[in-house]
Amino acid sequence: MRVKRYVVNALPEAVSLIRSELGNDAVILNTKEIKIGGFMGMFRKKKMEVIAAIESKHANTPAKQPKAASKPDSDFGQMIQNAQRASTAVLNPSPPKPSAAHNVDREQHILDEIRNLKEYMTKLSNQRTDLAGMSDEIWQLKEHLIEQEMAPQWVDRLIQSISEKQSEERTNYSKDQVWEHAASQLKEWLKPYGNSGISGEARIVHFVGPTGVGKTTTIAKLAAEQTIKHGKKVGFITSDTYRIAAVDQLRTYANILNVPLEVVFSPMDLPKAFNQLAERELLYMDTAGRNFRSELHVSEVNSLLQSSEPKETILVLSVTGKTKDMAAVAEHFSKYGVKKVLFTKLDETSVYGAIFNLIMDFDLYPTYMASGQTVPDDIERFRAESYIQHLLGSKSL
Repeated sequence: MRVKRYVVNALPEAVSLIRSELGNDAVILNTKEIKIGGFMGMFRKKKMEVIAAIESKHANTPAKQPKAASKPDSDFGQMIQNAQRASTAVLNPSPPKPSAAHNVDREQHILDEIRNLKEYMTKLSNQRTDLAGMSDEIWQLKEHLIEQEMAPQWVDRLIQSISEKQSEERTNYSKDQVWEHAASQLKEWLKPYGNSGISGEARIVHFVGPTGVGKTTTIAKLAAEQTIKHGKKVGFITSDTYRIAAVDQLRTYANILNVPLEVVFSPMDLPKAFNQLAERELLYMDTAGRNFRSELHVSEVNSLLQSSEPKETILVLSVTGKTKDMAAVAEHFSKYGVKKVLFTKLDETSVYGAIFNLIMDFDLYPTYMASGQTVPDDIERFRAESYIQHLLGSKSL
């Protein structure tokens, strides 16, 4: 692409020069008023700076009849083509059309295309500036967070926060200092979501989530904690009748813990199950794992969660899942008021950014983090410090 700068008295003068030097396919990228000349800052003259460009294959070629546009290689290519057509219309105005409204729409379209191109180029310029001013230590942190699959908007905010502190202190942070500031900022952001846990007032706790995330094992871990450590009378309810193995697994845990189990096949079976477990202080309900990216399946499960007694619903997600899929599940359940989440299988991955994304993007309150299959040991209350160590590395705190 050939880019040329013109300093003229007025825009029409630039249009004439652009047409004669670059041709009718040239694109006007930017225009602004500048002051030049003078003596010691005085008596400066106002001029117009115009930046124009043309693709190399069109440079200094005579105007041709318009042809069908070829498919651009990228969004930027499409933007260039659109801007070329827009600028060609400016440089070679066509005869007025019969419809005034059509002319207004056409002119607005031209302006929109040029503005979009300018915004895109400004964004690229800002990105280059940001990279140029970023220290190696901060750049290493950014790369690490990207590898951890933290969402770009949160990576950028964190990097900006650290860069601003470094500028204020007029110093260059070491790697340890960069990591320490990152841990401190992350802890501050997570502070409103700490110490949420499972409500002690809830008698019925529902566990929902996709298949394979470890709901049944998680229920057994929590039940063991309540019965062994706190001496509570716990009861199990399962509606996961889609998988016979799931019922058998929960029944095995129920027998080991000496906890009664009720199986329900529909919402109509729930009153009977509650009646059978009336003497139990705490009821844990396992639900079927489904494709919860479908809101229909979420709605079906939600119909099983209705009760007049104090209750709470916990969304169970495995950190080994795809971030996009987990976000879709969280979005659907959040529509039904599910605000608490429990993360499993932390021992099966080294990527933890999705946890932060889900908490911040969907305003979810983390309750527990589970790893491994050992009942009841492989589960702990969510602590921001522990999580940040997973995210940034054990030396971050």
